Amino acid sequence: MLSKKTQYAFKALMYMAQHEPDGPVLIAEISRKKKIPLKFLENILLELKREGILDSKKGKGGGYFFREKPNKIILARIMRVLDGPIALLPCVSLNFYERCKNCDEKNCGLRETMITVRDATLKILEKKTVEDLV
Repeated sequence: MLSKKTQYAFKALMYMAQHEPDGPVLIAEISRKKKIPLKFLENILLELKREGILDSKKGKGGGYFFREKPNKIILARIMRVLDGPIALLPCVSLNFYERCKNCDEKNCGLRETMITVRDATLKILEKKTVEDLV
């Protein structure tokens, strides 16, 4: 399940992508138009800025803007930045692998099923971009 944080991020990024030709977008505008709590949105956009996905400009004409084009920002990247692993079990995660306690990975049917789920999910999320959400 997508966290509220990632859902809000996707809503904010969709709004920004729709208004990209207009220049930087004020965080208060995004918050108001998409009904996202301002403080929560500030934290989300700061995380995306730290990752190099967004940038910001202060002063008149300021706000947040894309550092990369929306058609280059894949959804899987956003999810990993904000929520960490996409896989449903730590033992099948590609980027955040952890061995499950008391598990024989070689003979675990659940692990094999979750690898299939992970691969199917990633096949979609690594092809879809922010632009695709618009």
